Amino acid sequence: MKKIAFSIGVLALASTALASPPEGVATEATKNANAEVAKRLPIADQTDFENANRGFLAKIEKPILNADGSVSWDPNQFQFMTGDAPDTVNPSLWRQGKLNSIHGLFEVVPGIYQIRGYDLAQMTLIAGKTGWIIIDPLTTPAPAKAGLELANKTLGERPVAAVLFTHSHGDHFGGVAGVASQADVQSGKVQIIAPHGFLAESIGESVIAGTAMNRRVQFQFGTALPVGKSGHVGGGLGQKLSSGDVALLPPTKSISKDGETLTVDGITFEFMDAGETEAPAEFVFYLPQFKALHTAEVVTRTFHNVLTPRGALVRDTLKWSKVIDAMLAKYGAKSDVLVASHHWPTWGIDNVQVALKNQRGLYRYVHDQTMRQANQGATMHEIAENIGEPDFAKTDFGVRDYYGTLNHNSKAVYQRYFGWWDAVPAHYHQLPTTEASTKYVASMGGTDNALAIGEQAFEAGDYRWAATVFNHVVFANPDNEGAKKWLAATYEQLGFQAEAGTWRNIYLVGAKELREGNNTKDSISTANAKVLNGIPAVDLFDALATRFNPKKMQGSGGVIQFSFPDRNEEVMVDLNKSYLFPRAGKSETSAAQVSISRSDFTKLLMRQANPLELIQSGALKLSGDTALMAAMFGALDEVNPQFDIVTP
Repeated sequence: MKKIAFSIGVLALASTALASPPEGVATEATKNANAEVAKRLPIADQTDFENANRGFLAKIEKPILNADGSVSWDPNQFQFMTGDAPDTVNPSLWRQGKLNSIHGLFEVVPGIYQIRGYDLAQMTLIAGKTGWIIIDPLTTPAPAKAGLELANKTLGERPVAAVLFTHSHGDHFGGVAGVASQADVQSGKVQIIAPHGFLAESIGESVIAGTAMNRRVQFQFGTALPVGKSGHVGGGLGQKLSSGDVALLPPTKSISKDGETLTVDGITFEFMDAGETEAPAEFVFYLPQFKALHTAEVVTRTFHNVLTPRGALVRDTLKWSKVIDAMLAKYGAKSDVLVASHHWPTWGIDNVQVALKNQRGLYRYVHDQTMRQANQGATMHEIAENIGEPDFAKTDFGVRDYYGTLNHNSKAVYQRYFGWWDAVPAHYHQLPTTEASTKYVASMGGTDNALAIGEQAFEAGDYRWAATVFNHVVFANPDNEGAKKWLAATYEQLGFQAEAGTWRNIYLVGAKELREGNNTKDSISTANAKVLNGIPAVDLFDALATRFNPKKMQGSGGVIQFSFPDRNEEVMVDLNKSYLFPRAGKSETSAAQVSISRSDFTKLLMRQANPLELIQSGALKLSGDTALMAAMFGALDEVNPQFDIVTP
């Protein structure tokens, strides 16, 4: 009897289906949700706008072009962001986007300047005794070069004396080729200064995990979204990433883990180690000559990610809070200005101390409240729903959820301590998504009934449940266009309501791919020749090892000795049927020997050179069991940088 009643109920539900899913407009539920945010926060406060405009000197008016003529950055793309927030954007995120859109060359204090608004990050320039000391030269070379040219034109021509990478994320070193060259570094004309472990960590994120991470970057930063009121309005941490190939120049000086005081072109830097906070390798520094504290990306005008959606190592919020506290204790009372690698500065000792205290409190809050609930038996998702927010987040926009959020950061804290399992046995060995979705849809009475359930949830404004239902239908039947349209519409409303730029981008990119297909072409690549040539050979082989597919391996393997005479590098590769293991150095028992330049080897990896032609020209020399090298390359999977995410 119960079974019959259920069937009748489902049939009745199916008959209430809406005509078609909306596209590009906010529903009443979304309008109401965004209106509540506007009531809850002091949106009209102009203090941040005054600070973001302070010290303006000049700006770039025309699009910034890459060497191939493509647009790296259009300074006018966010001009539509004026006035009050539209219904399709969370008003708090709209406010942050307007602030991040303010662009140009700014004087922080005499001798310290910033290029802001031409990339996700900011580039800081310090006038040294003989030249510019550049801090974090953006993501790609074109805006870094244009920013330097703007500074030279406005403030007077200066050579670049040094470049500092504050940490190991690509938006802080990828544009280095725009301000310095390998020849500049080799000649000693330009120093490259970075925190200890920088090279290994930047390689780990940019090369070893680069393919998957770059695909996820498209979602986190909305790289393929059109800018506009129903599209891209900013990423919270900055507006968006510039376009083009990143570069990498290895450091000539690494700052020790204990920190140190260093004079660079007449300017004293007091470094403090901040590794394993926002990045695995990071430093902050104090400039006593200017009474200025540069907090890199440890303290910015937002809550940061503890686990970034693009993927990275989970960060240590407890240590993060203690590093900020160390800055506060040592420099808080003597810093007239706080400068960071994102957003605008904070001026005044009292304001600097408040900013440091609230940021310190934010990371401590998410750590302690997550662990308090976990130790009471709450699961990861239960904690995220009940994490709340610290009292100062109601008035301090600098700790709002524009980039990281209390919800997903609490899950990251949980993961750091306990891993992915929440201790519920049913969650330990769950079915794969496609198989589970097929069973869910069948249990709901089939596709039509499942769609009706999802549509009813959508109509009620219950978008999280609607997304769950429609996603099951899509993964059970990816050819169902109706399900994809409804899931896209649901993602869109979730994006329109999101305060975090990252969440908005993730949802809107998901909606775009469901509607238009997975066809993005212009993504940032960290596996380009400049990066591959810039890393140690053994690290490059570690990345190659992650592409090794045992099913493709032919023969029993052996040791291959690779020699790169132009770089004086030797790597032996132990090739087995199940793995590829590289080790720096020379093997006396290698079965095959390969000699080639690093640049030619990179061309081989990128399929830009023919091995037979290299052999004939003498650029590639093989001896011993020459079939081993062919076996190694034959066992490497092709890289698919555009794998599917929103469909199976």
